[in-house]
Amino acid sequence: MKPKKYYDRLKSAVLFLVLSFSVIACKNDDPDPIAIKNEQTVFMYMPWASNLLSAFRRNIDDMEKAILERGLRNEKVLVFLAETPTQASLFEFVYNKSPFYPAEKKKVTRKVLKEYRFSSTPEYTTTAGISSILKDVRSYAEARRYGMVIGCHGMGWLPVVPTKKKTLRSSRQTDKEMPEVYKKHWEYTDRPMTRYFGGFDSQYQTEIKTLADAIADAGMKMEYILFDDCYMATVEVAYELRKATDYLIGSTCEIMEHGMPYDIIGKHLLGNVNYKAITEGFYSFYSNYVLPHGTISVTKCSEMDELVAIMRDINQRFTFDEALLGTLQKLDGYNPVKFFDCGDYAAKLCQDPVLLDQFNKQLERAVPYKQYTEYYYSMGLPSPGTAKIHTFSGITISDPSIHPATITAKTETSWYKATH
Repeated sequence: MKPKKYYDRLKSAVLFLVLSFSVIACKNDDPDPIAIKNEQTVFMYMPWASNLLSAFRRNIDDMEKAILERGLRNEKVLVFLAETPTQASLFEFVYNKSPFYPAEKKKVTRKVLKEYRFSSTPEYTTTAGISSILKDVRSYAEARRYGMVIGCHGMGWLPVVPTKKKTLRSSRQTDKEMPEVYKKHWEYTDRPMTRYFGGFDSQYQTEIKTLADAIADAGMKMEYILFDDCYMATVEVAYELRKATDYLIGSTCEIMEHGMPYDIIGKHLLGNVNYKAITEGFYSFYSNYVLPHGTISVTKCSEMDELVAIMRDINQRFTFDEALLGTLQKLDGYNPVKFFDCGDYAAKLCQDPVLLDQFNKQLERAVPYKQYTEYYYSMGLPSPGTAKIHTFSGITISDPSIHPATITAKTETSWYKATH
């Protein structure tokens, strides 16, 4: 038998080691990863968008159906919904996992987390305001990964322009009388509706850079941003958001008022995100929709810097022949066109086969998933409002546009500055 002094020394040594490890642990300033129990938070962000409130409510109901079908494991889903220009609420879908939960009770409920009251110039159009909302999301549902779904009207990268009386239709002015150069796609009233990142008026619209800055300020880089808005799958938007999100999901064209089919794709936005299934689910819905038109793509934003580098080389060597403008694949209903297919534009700009092949391969890496119907729909096109898609790279570009709204503004985009 060993002497008592031996065991006393052994106990002292063990105590010393325990205290040493405790001191080391206390010196570690990094947050304890075990403390973050939530693996993923998906945030559905629906600021005021004038005439889309009923569509937003249907989208929320459809996401609830997806949650009911799939369940929630280590994920949370939060929703910000503005029901008026100055009032909004933040709520969470709560899923009861218990197999013994009474069948007669609703398995998915909605828990209101916060009510918002905004000024006549809503904070949700500012960097500080959006950042504050994102920080609220983080405080209620901190996670290792974040996904963001944005439902609104959309106009790609185009800057917010102050609303002027001359740009708005008077009560006696018909769609045909409204000057085309001033009209946005959502201003038509005599045809099926489609979905600016915000409402009709500029005071409810948000700049893309504002969103990027807000995400950076909140310290919540997104795993993906899904734009349930028209015209958001553009190189200009993807490049501006390359540090704010890993992936950008959106449409090159207008999206019908129904929006994304969340009851089909919602489950693929949760957990291990399945981008291929998202695009296929979108296509399966819209190819059988009453108006069977829709485009969707997924852009990998980390590939945008290399795409910019190759496009810069092309622009240094070649100038686009404006005589070819009418041959480009257009993907909107504007006259002149605002958004052209990026791949088609590069093919008609670059006369070096080797360089063009480099560009095309990089474009495939940048846009790995895409789906589209044979025709796209636009409220701005003459009846029946559709145009054929001959070629589709999954992302648009406005470089060749001569539309008054783009001709100067495009030169101020990060994309244009980086590629010229």
